[in-house]
Amino acid sequence: MATVVKMPQLGESLVEGTLLRWLKQPGEFVARQEPLATLSTDKIDTELLAPTDGILLTVAVPEGATVAVGSVVATIGAREAAPSEPPPAAERPSGRAFVSPVVARMAAEQAIDLEQVSGSGGEGRITRRDLERYLANRASHREAAARPTSPDAAEQLQPLSSLRRAIARHMVQSKQTSPHATTINEVDMSAVVRHREAQRQRGQGVTYTAYFAAATVAGLLAVPAANSRFSEEGIWLQRQIHLGVAVAVPAGLLVPVIRAAEQRSLSGLGQALHDLVGRARAGLLQPHEVQGGTFTLTNHGTGGSLLATPILHQPQSGILGVGAIVKRPVVRAAGRSLLPNADDSLAIRPMCYLSFTFDHRVMDGAEADRFLTAVKSQLENWPSRLDP
Repeated sequence: MATVVKMPQLGESLVEGTLLRWLKQPGEFVARQEPLATLSTDKIDTELLAPTDGILLTVAVPEGATVAVGSVVATIGAREAAPSEPPPAAERPSGRAFVSPVVARMAAEQAIDLEQVSGSGGEGRITRRDLERYLANRASHREAAARPTSPDAAEQLQPLSSLRRAIARHMVQSKQTSPHATTINEVDMSAVVRHREAQRQRGQGVTYTAYFAAATVAGLLAVPAANSRFSEEGIWLQRQIHLGVAVAVPAGLLVPVIRAAEQRSLSGLGQALHDLVGRARAGLLQPHEVQGGTFTLTNHGTGGSLLATPILHQPQSGILGVGAIVKRPVVRAAGRSLLPNADDSLAIRPMCYLSFTFDHRVMDGAEADRFLTAVKSQLENWPSRLDP
């Protein structure tokens, strides 16, 4: 009896998905939980896994087609005169014949003929770097060929990827939905830098983003309104902090979520970030890992940016932007008066700008400032004790 393979439910709010590329062809043996195809949604790319062992009998959906959740996309079963058993190891895809889901997705999105790509992996296997190098060369050749020879040739169209199209749609929808407001503060990062250096000397260092994540959690615990969403019935306060962290990927931006972030230590947040960021950039996140966030952190300072005004990730009410940490001269006042004082001094400190964009339907400026002040206080008064 044949087993029907259907388009899975890739998220609670998703009703369709796009089949990017078939990784198996009719007549080939497939093992249970082996990838059959790569799928794409508005939020993430993932794999369609075989529900059982057998022979792939038919594929009902062509590559590039968008189909509704629950639609039949393939059938698996025993075929006459074809025993349902794996082929010998020598016949399984290996070397150049093996294509990872990441490579398959990039090739499908960019319309790349893999036969034209030189592989630098083992036995000639094509890697993501090989595709990026190929795309860079192709872009330079196309740019040279498209150099304007007349006023009509002054522009060149770059097609939108599915992720870029989804980001564009979401950003427009966010600005149309929420009245955005932004408040900005400056933080002395001396205590954090000192703590991180001591941790690194013990071989236990984490990224600065982990410190900002921990401080964000402290701010959300102090001001729960920042961890909420607006509705016409009222404001829904979230009982847990599911912290989304923006991650730049080759095709755009993903926001994987650290669930129950309030239950994690600094090292726990660092480990979660290391895992999620690595898998986001490798194209290995699952759909549920980019859903359900209650607040977002974006460390735009990793690219050198000092200050930004991020856009809310709907339906969340807040997003914290973190600028680059740089050394700046800071006035240390001898008293409370703002007038110059002979005892005032200048000090060189690692400073950072924090920008908090919030939904003005949920919070006013005073409450938003209380949240940002709580984040600032956590960073500037980071405990000197080291993690065990």
